[in-house]
Amino acid sequence: MATVAGPSSLLRWEEEFTRVFQEHEFADPVTRELAAMRAQFPALLLPAEDHDLFVGRLRYPLAGFLPEPDGIEAGFYCQRESLEALLADESLGDADHEAARGLLRFWEGRSTREVVRSRFPAWVAERLPSDLFLDDVGVAYPLYRMAGMQLDLYRLLQLGVPGLRAAVADRLAATGGDEAGKRFCEGCLGVLDLFCEVLQDNASYFEDRAASTRDPARAGELMQMALVLSRLPNEAPWDLRSAIQLFWLYNQLAGSLNMGRMDEYLGDFLVEDLDSGRLTEERAVELLVSLWHLIVSIGNEFNCRVILGGRGRRNPENADRFALLAMEAHLRVREHIPQLSLRFYEGQNPALMKRALDLIGEGCTFPILYNDDVSIPAAAAAMGISESEAVHYLPFGCGEYMLNHRNNATPNGIVNTCKALELALRDGVDPLGGCQRCPSTGSPASWSTFDELWKAYTRQVEYFLDALAAHQRLEFDVVGEQANYLLASMLHDGCLERGRGLFCGGLEHLDGTMESYGDVNTADSLTALKRLVFDERRYTLEEVVAACDADWQGYEPMREALLAAPKFGNDDPEADAMRIAVHEHVCRYTRGLAKPNGLRYYLVVVINNKNNVIQGQATGATPDGRRRGDAFANANNPAPGNDRSGVTAFLSSLAGVPNDCHAGMVQNMKFSREMFTHNRPKLELLLETYWQLGGAQAMITVLGRQDLENAMREPENYGHLMVRVGGFSARFVDLEPEVQREILERTLY
Repeated sequence: MATVAGPSSLLRWEEEFTRVFQEHEFADPVTRELAAMRAQFPALLLPAEDHDLFVGRLRYPLAGFLPEPDGIEAGFYCQRESLEALLADESLGDADHEAARGLLRFWEGRSTREVVRSRFPAWVAERLPSDLFLDDVGVAYPLYRMAGMQLDLYRLLQLGVPGLRAAVADRLAATGGDEAGKRFCEGCLGVLDLFCEVLQDNASYFEDRAASTRDPARAGELMQMALVLSRLPNEAPWDLRSAIQLFWLYNQLAGSLNMGRMDEYLGDFLVEDLDSGRLTEERAVELLVSLWHLIVSIGNEFNCRVILGGRGRRNPENADRFALLAMEAHLRVREHIPQLSLRFYEGQNPALMKRALDLIGEGCTFPILYNDDVSIPAAAAAMGISESEAVHYLPFGCGEYMLNHRNNATPNGIVNTCKALELALRDGVDPLGGCQRCPSTGSPASWSTFDELWKAYTRQVEYFLDALAAHQRLEFDVVGEQANYLLASMLHDGCLERGRGLFCGGLEHLDGTMESYGDVNTADSLTALKRLVFDERRYTLEEVVAACDADWQGYEPMREALLAAPKFGNDDPEADAMRIAVHEHVCRYTRGLAKPNGLRYYLVVVINNKNNVIQGQATGATPDGRRRGDAFANANNPAPGNDRSGVTAFLSSLAGVPNDCHAGMVQNMKFSREMFTHNRPKLELLLETYWQLGGAQAMITVLGRQDLENAMREPENYGHLMVRVGGFSARFVDLEPEVQREILERTLY
């Protein structure tokens, strides 16, 4: 294992990977992938730190091969922005600058992102920006990643490496004349050989470290780590420690950023160790705390999901015992990741929900709560599958759903519905840039009914959704041509049986998702326009557009009138009906694009990953009274300050938005500490009512407004303060000022 010393050392790995890629650029995909993985594995692994009980700290090279290295690219990638930053680093010498320039030159046009982009049909390229959404202002943006891989970790731990190797060998023997299947199986065996080399190399490394360590206790831990690593190439896991080590290292090297149903695949190991006396509960928590620290070291706050609870687990009693200890480990670590999530249902062990609420009340922001009694039938309806299949839904990333080791529903597009409304009100012209972004949908001066406005708005949205769906399928095709993702494919249903990689025909179905932002502000804007322009005739559309273009300067009375119009989040029938109309339009139109693009399903996810702030900055003032550049409402939540009718009305509005047409919808709630202490029975009753009304999910932050204000003034004293941003949590003091202000303005109950 090599120790990485700094930027100049990092580039040596990137240069070696690039040399290997260049040597195998035109080889068959399996040969190229194996060569890439062999070059990359040493670059991924970092030495264990003094308190670690497991191997598996990783860094992502600035050029490499992974399904989702940084949430921006998939497959063969080059992090151009990071390399360009190195060029600006004057502390590096000429040789390092030249290495960075050489990497940038070589990878131009070769990364998966750029290959996908080069193959856009003209009509798709016309509708989507030429690069990442941060570099342009538009309505829709493509993303380039294979996000959310969920491996069959239960199968991995039951088979171990020897059992997995035997399964591949059996498939290889049955391939007959299927040359592609034969090559796939040979590649799987090759990558398992490489994985075993990593295990053995690390075993030797820790033996050496143990011999040179003066602390007897630490030397003993290092020898135990070495023993586990040395046995895993030839044995299936035999206890909790070996199971954690195998799942963690395999999952990380396969490029998966999420950990799936951990209580299911580790619960039996835990209980067997506890009941046999090999392990105490305290020692088990220590092992989980060490695992939690490894997850924290990934540093990806948008992923790192650990799922507990829910229907469909093989041994719920053992899984529940693990889940309770996992929550104890989370309380001790108190970090913004892993994104601990609790699925629950009527009849589940009540101790899990009780402990979950205890953690949330302590300010952990976790677990995120998912109501299986609503989510399973909703996922079945949205995905077009049976409820027996939908029981395997898993939240990942910022709140998207996929099916555990059965598909890859990566969200590879973004649409800003508020921007679409902005264009519809200006006949396709962007007021921030003055350019024509889409075809004309008619002059607002000619519209006499709200239906005409609605048709123009929906046509704008649909114009861009068509391009995003085409991009989604094209990216699957390109990624499938480039690589098999051998480690991940072996642990996805169907791939080994078909002798094909994930995106090369291994998965029975290709599924996709798309992120929608601005929906609540769009709905509130349409409600205000319908009432004040078309129903009451107090203003014309031209007058409202002029006021928005002026960012309300000189139009303050009009803004007050628009702000006073019904708003989502108050259990108001008019406002909530418009919210549902906007939601159902974007969701159902998107769903209808699946079949024409060769997908089983293509669904909207209503999540948030700071994009309500980013997209708000790219959008002018809107008819709901929002000012130019202000953040949008967060996911399926009222715009800050607009929920003025109390917590019951707030929860009723959230629960009323249909769940049967999307693949995940985020609900953020901010409660005072008193609700979790003096008013805990009232809180539990509120949540129970919300679940019964159809609430599918809740992300809860517990704190006081004063805490946030103090943290903005004295960040050095509030590093412990965790908040829910959207589909993820973060340290409040680490967030951008605009995001901090948006969180501060959310209603506190």
